[in-house]
Amino acid sequence: MPGKNGRLLDGVPLVSHSIRQALDSGLFSHVAVSSDDATLLEVARDEGAIVIERPASLAGDFSPKLPAISHAIEYVEKLLQMEFSTLVDLDATSPLRLITDIAGAVSLLEANRLSSVFTASEARRSPYFNQVMKQSDGTWGVVVEGESQVFRRQDAPKTFDMNASIYVWDRNEFLKNSKLFYKATEIFEMPPERSLDIDSELDFQLVSYLFSNRDGNRGAE
Repeated sequence: MPGKNGRLLDGVPLVSHSIRQALDSGLFSHVAVSSDDATLLEVARDEGAIVIERPASLAGDFSPKLPAISHAIEYVEKLLQMEFSTLVDLDATSPLRLITDIAGAVSLLEANRLSSVFTASEARRSPYFNQVMKQSDGTWGVVVEGESQVFRRQDAPKTFDMNASIYVWDRNEFLKNSKLFYKATEIFEMPPERSLDIDSELDFQLVSYLFSNRDGNRGAE
């Protein structure tokens, strides 16, 4: 979906929802948007975010995300001549999160002095039961073979789907070793109805439906 971050959802560009959630939460001293899209950066500037022109080397279709985040935090710290303690990444493609989700993930990291926190929802399918793959001998089997065969999904170990909504890092840990999983990493669980990430036209239609049918103050519960 080319240009999806600027596509209108509920009348405003998709990226605006994440910026507004961050600003409305009152959690952050500064909010920044990194992109190589000049139109998107203008939207972000109008919303009150610091804008970062992402270098072409970090903006390709197959460019990893973490180097772009490192570039962003280093850029903003140099611009403002200050050092942060906590870094939060809000994906523009996951607008169904609530402000309470952001606050909960940040609180989990800071209260427990963790290295990182990421959001996830309980997986609908299990690698121990109904996720399969072709084995090296050409036969089919479940992705993870347990010590004993699992005949009911509810008997399988609990697994989670990363929902690409919120990532929180201790700033020093991240800049020292930019990755997601550390020894001191935990998940903040979110329900499935707030865990859709927009990767396709179908995703966008589903998110639009769920977003428009929310009760009360969208994004702030």
